[in-house]
Amino acid sequence: MPLTFAAADTTALPLFVVSSDNLENWLSEQTDPIQAWIRASGFSAAIGSAIMLPGPDGLPVAAVAGYGTEASRKRSRFVLAGAVSKLAPGAYRLQDGVPEDELQTETLGWLLESYRFEKYRTQSAKPRDLIAPEGIDSAQIEALAKAEALTRDLINTTAADMGPEALEAAARDLAAEFQAKIDVTVGDDLLSKNLPMIHAVGRAADQEPRLIDMHWGTSGPRLTLVGKGVCFDTGGLNLKPGASMGLMKKDMGGAANVLGLAHMIMQASLPIQLRVLIPAVENAVAGNSFRPGDILTSRKGLTVEINNTDAEGRLVLADALALADEETPDLIVSMATLTGAARVAVGPDLAPFYCDDDTLSATLSAQGATMADPLWRMPFWDPYEAMIEPGIADLDNAPAGGFAGSITAALFLRRFVDQAPRYAHFDIYGWQPKPAPGRSKGGLGQGSRAIFAALPTALGL
Repeated sequence: MPLTFAAADTTALPLFVVSSDNLENWLSEQTDPIQAWIRASGFSAAIGSAIMLPGPDGLPVAAVAGYGTEASRKRSRFVLAGAVSKLAPGAYRLQDGVPEDELQTETLGWLLESYRFEKYRTQSAKPRDLIAPEGIDSAQIEALAKAEALTRDLINTTAADMGPEALEAAARDLAAEFQAKIDVTVGDDLLSKNLPMIHAVGRAADQEPRLIDMHWGTSGPRLTLVGKGVCFDTGGLNLKPGASMGLMKKDMGGAANVLGLAHMIMQASLPIQLRVLIPAVENAVAGNSFRPGDILTSRKGLTVEINNTDAEGRLVLADALALADEETPDLIVSMATLTGAARVAVGPDLAPFYCDDDTLSATLSAQGATMADPLWRMPFWDPYEAMIEPGIADLDNAPAGGFAGSITAALFLRRFVDQAPRYAHFDIYGWQPKPAPGRSKGGLGQGSRAIFAALPTALGL
């Protein structure tokens, strides 16, 4: 179903949002029958609770959604969305109770609560629609929700239907929607275009590896987004165990996120020159798979010793980053489901990012909090540079020992960006392990809303 607000003239029930610590005050202003009904129900205004208020004929005339306590809200995201499924189907109009500075986030959460992935099974769900309250930018919120749905749909689609060809098709659809230019380099043409590591990682798969290159905008600061598009990752010859392979359809989550972010940017008509680079491959096993012990020469000329074929994402990103850097854009952002080490460090909720620019990092972190898209800055720790220098080649794609795995991967990528004045790398998870308000189990956008909100400041728009 479309993630949009109901029309302003829709017949709707009033919806009161009440916090637990304000419940008694709110009740004191209600009629005796309403007080009796709510007290008899045991409604405490906890997060995720709601109650319908009946009229004289027994039909609902209003609803109340719980907003919890200040302490419980700090432990939650999209608080209002937690109550949506408890409401009767129909349309609602917010009355009061949501702080003005939370309206944008809470109404976005309401829309995202309606997301359903229905490519393989229709999910019957009666809608709970919301009329956009005054004081919000409803068009932008709908655009954010649509972009998030795009990201989730791409990640949730099984690898059988979301290989490099399908990922290219999704990028072409997006380019067509916004009249962007798109070029795709496929198969052995990657070698003639000096993109050897993308070719090496993807050459063993049935679908040929490719680099998707999209341009939009003709004036303004230049932003290049690079997204990891490993559509399935077996681990290559360093084959993953089955338990670790089960979620590898999401290994193109970086690509899905940059496409969602590009959608936000183009929908908002930001006055920038946008470039999107996606190396789209499958890391498969065949007689021509790249091998442990191989030494690959990158686009930049740096040689890379392969100590684990399951550390392939940084290889395809490296060639794309080197290409991006040659244009010297004002800002390069890479997004990738890159390391398990990042998940160990911060879990699935936080998107860790790396950036040497303190001002840009502060802006990203602040917007992550504002946009309910939490980030955590990690260090480009220079003393660890030696860990990615194997001696036999310029770089090691999988340093031994396992320490600081996310940091060493980020340091590896930074070696391929030395002309652009600013670079930020996001090591995201791109997956919601358990259902939560506004976040169904499955594919998830991470970092993209924060980046989008930071761009006006970061690029001086």
